[in-house]
Amino acid sequence: MAKKRSAKSRKLRQENRAKAETDFANSRHIPKSFVIRSGTVGRAVSALTLNFRKIMSPFTAVKLKERKFNKLKDFVSIASEYQVTHLMIFSRTETGTNFRVTRLPQGPTLTFRVNTYSLMRDVIKIVKNAPPPGLEYQTAPLLILNNFDESQKHVKLMATTFRNMFPPIQVRTIKFGEARRVVLFNYNAETDRVDFRHYIITLKDAGLSKSIKQLTGKKMPSMANVEDISDYVLKEAFATESDMEDGPESMVTLGEGRDPLNERRSEKRAIRLKEAGPRLELTLTKVQNGMCGGEILYHRFVTKTADEIEAQQTALVHRRAEAARRREEQEANVERKKALADAHREKTREGGLAGMRRKRAAELAARGEASDAPLVGDELVKGSDEEEGDEDDMAEDGPAAADQARRGKRARDQIDLEEEDDDDDISSDEDEWGNMEDIEEDDEAEDEDEE
Repeated sequence: MAKKRSAKSRKLRQENRAKAETDFANSRHIPKSFVIRSGTVGRAVSALTLNFRKIMSPFTAVKLKERKFNKLKDFVSIASEYQVTHLMIFSRTETGTNFRVTRLPQGPTLTFRVNTYSLMRDVIKIVKNAPPPGLEYQTAPLLILNNFDESQKHVKLMATTFRNMFPPIQVRTIKFGEARRVVLFNYNAETDRVDFRHYIITLKDAGLSKSIKQLTGKKMPSMANVEDISDYVLKEAFATESDMEDGPESMVTLGEGRDPLNERRSEKRAIRLKEAGPRLELTLTKVQNGMCGGEILYHRFVTKTADEIEAQQTALVHRRAEAARRREEQEANVERKKALADAHREKTREGGLAGMRRKRAAELAARGEASDAPLVGDELVKGSDEEEGDEDDMAEDGPAAADQARRGKRARDQIDLEEEDDDDDISSDEDEWGNMEDIEEDDEAEDEDEE
């Protein structure tokens, strides 16, 4: 007998179900992404793809598997089922590494040239006291856009695209425990390049001397050279240079939901950013109106005149009209072929085996008339009708009986054909023997005349 659930467990189950439904409803408005690689890219770019998936966590397919035979349309076709809004593609050519960001399902598409990049493992090696991996990647990062001059159209489009890649911040409902990472996009107007950085937010005790921080740390410092703990505390009774730089804007009051074990040590904390990588330096090269295609809205290396732009617009209108016409024609052809197939299916269903039987009976009747035996032809027609009736009765009895009747009919038809062939052979032999007797009689008459 199953154990009956208590009222507390039932209440907890209902709360979890309601929370799951709420999270699913809210996630429909959160941007989600696929981060993939296209073509042969090498190990370094493959590792960069995995690092970028980690950055876009948790609203991305971290364990997405690409195959060599997968095409871009394969990912686009399943994107709607998982409510994916952005597709990020890393590729490699002879000139360098490219990074494309496209909005699904209709674009636009931004193509960047990756000038330089560093992986997570490379950044962690050079960063002092790199934070260990924890719960940082269970929440979305905060987005910072710096120096984006939106007076230029392509720069404004870049800022909008980067802003829509990450979920927006709800200032009234956000919890301090959810702010664990920061993503920075810095635009350099002089070089027309975008610097990308990824940081993890850490908290440090504020307003404490170095010795006190060491005592409140995880490891107990060595006190072999002091006689009393007061000597150790007073020996370094001064704040560090980084603590002196901390202003009121970098101080936070620790509340619920973030590091509850440290609440007893200090309520105010100083915010520190630890770089986690990767690093990228991007240059926008092309903007397309569609999803990895369509009209080119911006190109870094190609500049067109007003006449060329107008001609391009006219050609685009003609192409779209031609595509619409071909689509309508194709749909009409599909409907026509479907109607013909339905009509043929109905005709075959009405005729079917009965039509084949009538045709066979007509052939047998015509063959009987050709042999100057109309009665035989009538008998054949009658026999075929009787066979059809027998086959219908057998079909009512079951499919096996119907098959047996058809096989018997084929055997009888074969026997009739063989008998007709034998009659033809006999008649031809009789004609030959008659001709031979006539020749012999003529020879005997000639011999008598000679005598």
